[in-house]
Amino acid sequence: MKALDGLAPALEHRARLAIAVLLARHGEISFAAFKEQLELTDGSLGAPYVIVVEGSVPDDQAFPSEIGYFSAMGAGGFDPESDTDQPNRVTDWLWKLAPGAAAYIAIGTCATWGGIPAAAGNITGSMSLTDFLGKDYRSALGVPVVNIPGCSPLGDNFTETVAAVLLFLQNLAPLPKFDELGRPAWLFEETVHRHCPKAGYYEEGVFAEEPGDNECLVEIGCWGPVVQCNIVERGAINHMGGCMVAGGACIGCTMPGFPDKYSPFYKAPPGSAISGGLSKIYGGGIRRLRRLSMKQGNREPLWDHTGETPSGWVDKAPKTGSVDKANTFFYKKLQYHGSVHQGKRNHKQPLPASRDILSKKGIAPNQGTGVPRERV
Repeated sequence: MKALDGLAPALEHRARLAIAVLLARHGEISFAAFKEQLELTDGSLGAPYVIVVEGSVPDDQAFPSEIGYFSAMGAGGFDPESDTDQPNRVTDWLWKLAPGAAAYIAIGTCATWGGIPAAAGNITGSMSLTDFLGKDYRSALGVPVVNIPGCSPLGDNFTETVAAVLLFLQNLAPLPKFDELGRPAWLFEETVHRHCPKAGYYEEGVFAEEPGDNECLVEIGCWGPVVQCNIVERGAINHMGGCMVAGGACIGCTMPGFPDKYSPFYKAPPGSAISGGLSKIYGGGIRRLRRLSMKQGNREPLWDHTGETPSGWVDKAPKTGSVDKANTFFYKKLQYHGSVHQGKRNHKQPLPASRDILSKKGIAPNQGTGVPRERV
């Protein structure tokens, strides 16, 4: 364990972090800081403190004796006079530290909702931190358990939430807005689908057939339309990537029902049969109408005036049929209704005199010319 001292931006007091993730030592020395928090020694760190919990909470408090455990941290008991060498259960640490905590923060889906260890068939009887402490738990400063889900959680979501909570605890800012499940509302109130880069394919009724395809992933098991997560906006690592960005279907890993309520994975959600089926019907029409509009948008007004597309990349000028003309007529009627028809104004302008300048200078279009240089 390492105790880190330093200044946090905008905070009035120095912050000391006691981290029990990678333990270079073991035994009494390694856990002295935690026992100081419990005021079983000199209490130099003191309360209130902020606790961050990662991982689900096993049901080993139900064991008939204190000897049995599923997960332990340190050994030797919690009494300074104790001579036992039995491991200290993690669950004992959690409930003993709860009364003096200024805030209890659960990070990751296992800590927030139980996650995979709480899935059907797991013998540990694991649960979330909220389930373990109880729905009526409030910290020493009146804050319920703060939940930052994700499997794995986004680092920026965690640091941003912790910073906001610390500013509140220092009376430097109001308590940020959390939803009814203790999630940071500004991070988890939107669904994946609303910000997914592939969502446009959904409304056009175009769906992927296998992972990695660029189209909407709903039909290969994506739960994005009903999952609250911001990974497609924030990115997985260094603001880049994310499940759907990389062509992977959302399996609901930030939700309380994960994993059981989202299994079997990579099977189309039942609701997609209705919503996806409807989008295929109306989406086909929308897609075709948009292509017609896109075709018009890919032409300069000057090209409409001359009736040609002067691009060296075009083998032959696209033909304008009666459908295109009818679409253009009615589309422009709606577009410019109640305003100035810019298309008509543009059509009345004279053609640029230097248009197609090479032909006017008598230079063959495919004949190279020297680049004029300024004389020195």
